[in-house]
Amino acid sequence: MSPFPRSYSGRMAKNLVIKVTAGSDAPERCSQAFTVAAVAAASGVEVSLWLTGESAWFALPGRAAEFELPHAAPLPELIDGVLAGGRVTLCTQCAARRGIEEKDVLEGVRIAGAQVFVSEAMADGAQALVY
Repeated sequence: MSPFPRSYSGRMAKNLVIKVTAGSDAPERCSQAFTVAAVAAASGVEVSLWLTGESAWFALPGRAAEFELPHAAPLPELIDGVLAGGRVTLCTQCAARRGIEEKDVLEGVRIAGAQVFVSEAMADGAQALVY
């Protein structure tokens, strides 16, 4: 039996690894990444969302609530959706550059580096997207 969930069509769902590099500096790209991740997780796809660059700030409590984009789903709800059905990872180097430590991040967010990202992105059945 496969460890991957089946999609609504009955076909095998892929693992989706999403790296979001944008934050408030590029709000549409940022929102698209979180929206795709949350929709995929809600659809039963195994999702791994990586927060890198300016999106690293959204690993901190309260920071996602400050993000605003007209006609977009609220970022805290999208993050909760991903955490409920997937994994959220903060890039090790991105965290260090911003002085963010493990004790600072939202519950359920881990800090990991490029080796883990590459491992996830190269796994059988994985599809990687970068926003």
